[in-house]
Amino acid sequence: MPAITPLLIAQLVIIVVVFHALLLSAAAMVWVERRLAAALQQRLGPIRVGWQGLLQPFADVIKLMFKEELRPKAADALLFALAPVISATCAFAAFAVVPFGGETTLFGLLPEGMRLQVADVNVAALVIFAIASMSVYGIVLAGWSSNSKYSLIGGLRSSAQMISYELSYGMALVSVLLVGNSLSLTDIVNGQAGAWFGVIPKWFVFLQPLGFLIYMTAGVAETNRAPFDFPEAEQELVAGYHTEYSSMSFAMFFLAEYINMVTVSAVATDLFLGGWHGPFLPASLGWIWFLLKVGALLFFYVWMRWTLPRYRYDQLMKFGWKVLLPVSVVNLLVTAAGVLYFGG
Repeated sequence: MPAITPLLIAQLVIIVVVFHALLLSAAAMVWVERRLAAALQQRLGPIRVGWQGLLQPFADVIKLMFKEELRPKAADALLFALAPVISATCAFAAFAVVPFGGETTLFGLLPEGMRLQVADVNVAALVIFAIASMSVYGIVLAGWSSNSKYSLIGGLRSSAQMISYELSYGMALVSVLLVGNSLSLTDIVNGQAGAWFGVIPKWFVFLQPLGFLIYMTAGVAETNRAPFDFPEAEQELVAGYHTEYSSMSFAMFFLAEYINMVTVSAVATDLFLGGWHGPFLPASLGWIWFLLKVGALLFFYVWMRWTLPRYRYDQLMKFGWKVLLPVSVVNLLVTAAGVLYFGG
């Protein structure tokens, strides 16, 4: 049994804090999305439960907890119950390898510095890509086990969408990994410290603008958000893969979606936007910059949902295979040639 040290206790504290922060981020995003949607549509949004409606997400959670858990008689009981667990577990696991701050001694409480990260993995980019690929199993199993035509079509759409956009997603990741010359997110963030000519931040988004656009587009599709929310298109599929779910099983799918949004935004921040590096703040408070950048990307998520219409399904496939994939291949080849020519 390992000895209990201040460093181990601090690591356990970070795990607990990150877990609860992700839970609260989902609740916060529900409130933010409702208020932003209301502002964009010139209406009020939630205002009655708590100050400015801040307690509305918690009221929704309490309501879902007391709702009856329903399951279709012809559903596969084991897989029906397992599907939301897989989705939520993958959502939490993916964020575990994302660094959100530099080394810190927690204001001198620790004898040595530790990174603000649940698990320090030197191949974090590969881990995130692998877990993101696994998350689709929860949606597909939900669609198949429900024994419902609407749910099954939603699950099949999700798997097709994942395959179509995962290729572009992976190539955008590889492009920035070539520029950063590492699979470690921490090394990539540290490679973006400083500024060119003392003014322009050394963020990889300036070296990989096309890669950033590809990554964010594929990330929106991977998280099944509008305008790529075909697995749960309410106009034709009622609620898609989670049509037959209720109570906390439905809440787990809901939770997984918002945590996946946070993870995609956090990884984009580390890969393209300099992570926790920024002006005016000491290195120990770099996590504030990280949160601000993630918040800006999440705002983009919500803004896009309430601005763009949903494409047709054939347009989704055509865009993924005939536009995004060729562009990502060209971007990867040009990046590789540039790295070889300029020597890193």
